[in-house]
Amino acid sequence: MAKKTDVTVEEKLRALYDLQLIDSRVDEIRNVRGELPLEVEDLEDEVAGLNTRLEKLDADLEVIDQDINTKKNLIEDAKASIKKYTEQQKNVRNNREFNALSKEVEFQELEIELAEKQIKEYKAQIEQKKEVIEQTRERLEERKNHLNHKKSELNEILSETEKEEKALIEKSKEFEKQIEERLVKAYKRIRSNVKNGLAVVPIERGASGGSFFTIPPQVQMEIAGRRKIITDEHSGRILVDEDLAKEEKEKMNEFFSSF
Repeated sequence: MAKKTDVTVEEKLRALYDLQLIDSRVDEIRNVRGELPLEVEDLEDEVAGLNTRLEKLDADLEVIDQDINTKKNLIEDAKASIKKYTEQQKNVRNNREFNALSKEVEFQELEIELAEKQIKEYKAQIEQKKEVIEQTRERLEERKNHLNHKKSELNEILSETEKEEKALIEKSKEFEKQIEERLVKAYKRIRSNVKNGLAVVPIERGASGGSFFTIPPQVQMEIAGRRKIITDEHSGRILVDEDLAKEEKEKMNEFFSSF
């Protein structure tokens, strides 16, 4: 194969237009996928977040259960103390001792009352958290199903297009090697600055492809001569003549149809 320096302007133009056709085909494939990969990623994050929330809610329930058991033990201890103080009251020697024990009994009764109130509150919290857990599980199940559907949709598209996209990207790199670096950089810069990614366009009905700006006849003749690389003064796109574009499209369509 000839060195890059030996490549004619026409060959460069053909290589650039072929590169454009390949990259546009890759753009089409990626447009078919659209926002699906991002949707799948967002759904995966949401599912992970819901699982984390469920784990925290379950952990909260365990803590509340432990708190209830602690209060139940406190009640049992308080009842045992009341029984002990009541027995001691039978053997007191004076009113002062009796009153002191009565105060201990009263304090333990208040402890029992407070613990029972707290247990009631804990049980209400459990019911509330169980309701939230149920809602979260329903949401998680719905999101999982949606995620599986989107993953299936994405995998189906990937299975249809992955092989073609990979081959096209490799082909794109091959064409880049046939073009001098400054032209490849210019091509990529133009591509990144235009909405549709078209950096190389043919002349159509006297205007650059996709625009309404007419190309002067003299410039059209120069483009058809294929002796220098000419850009559109309005959009900055590289221009090729209609015949060259047609020939390269036919050639590349054969390549695309092989997938």
